[in-house]
Amino acid sequence: MKKILVPCDFSQPAINAFRLALDTAVKSNGSIHLLYVVELPVLHDTVIMPVLYFEEQYFNEMKATTERRFNKLITKYNTERVKVITSVEFGPPVKTILSYSLEKNIDLIIMGSHGASGMREYLIGSNAEKIVRASSVPVLIVKDFFRGQVKNIVFPNALQDTNQEDLAMKVKALQDFFKAHLHIVWINTPANFTPDIVTYDKLEAFARRYMFKDYTTDVFNHTNEEEGIILYNQMVGGNLIALGTQGKKGIAHIMNGSVAEDVVNHSKSLIWTSVMKKKKK
Repeated sequence: MKKILVPCDFSQPAINAFRLALDTAVKSNGSIHLLYVVELPVLHDTVIMPVLYFEEQYFNEMKATTERRFNKLITKYNTERVKVITSVEFGPPVKTILSYSLEKNIDLIIMGSHGASGMREYLIGSNAEKIVRASSVPVLIVKDFFRGQVKNIVFPNALQDTNQEDLAMKVKALQDFFKAHLHIVWINTPANFTPDIVTYDKLEAFARRYMFKDYTTDVFNHTNEEEGIILYNQMVGGNLIALGTQGKKGIAHIMNGSVAEDVVNHSKSLIWTSVMKKKKK
């Protein structure tokens, strides 16, 4: 976690994300990239020069205003003098954030989110959900300000045929970073029901295969996987939910959705996600 990207729109969740990023950067001796993305207004002027002039003037004003707000934020919260790099970019928010992450070799994106629900979730989704779906690096979603230490990490496991080695290694590193206890859990629903005795054996085999330490395995029964994850997290006092996502796009995403993205939209807990690599044939 040497390079941490925090997309910042100065909302309270974004400020919460910045504060968590500061704590994380202190622990990892890392740096923070604060990024503000300005969406270009839709212009209908057919005369190119006035449009270009307007864009330049608008950009300069927005950049100056944003830098002042960045400085105020950094002065208030960066008491440990973590290295903070600020940037103002024009463009579509999600695409710009992902491009910046690749260009700067970011290790982790910490992002604030208000979540999404109802028709907004179905038709548009939250920016955080879209970043989770497409990011090539892990994403940590923050809603409420988190105080204290991450002591319990909940790791829902699908026990599927998908290659989980990369995900398992990342979760192990996450657990080691926070020195937390890991709860490896299978959410048993009517749609994917398996007997507990079979599932516990599979969970233990998974844990042994990847040599996890300081963990417990559990089976939690619920009618809905997403709600089951959220309720189980509350039951065991989880501070952070670690989820693998398939990174589905297009029609596959519309038809099948993503449990990780649903949890991102509806849970108030810290949520860490990483796109799982497809199993090689």
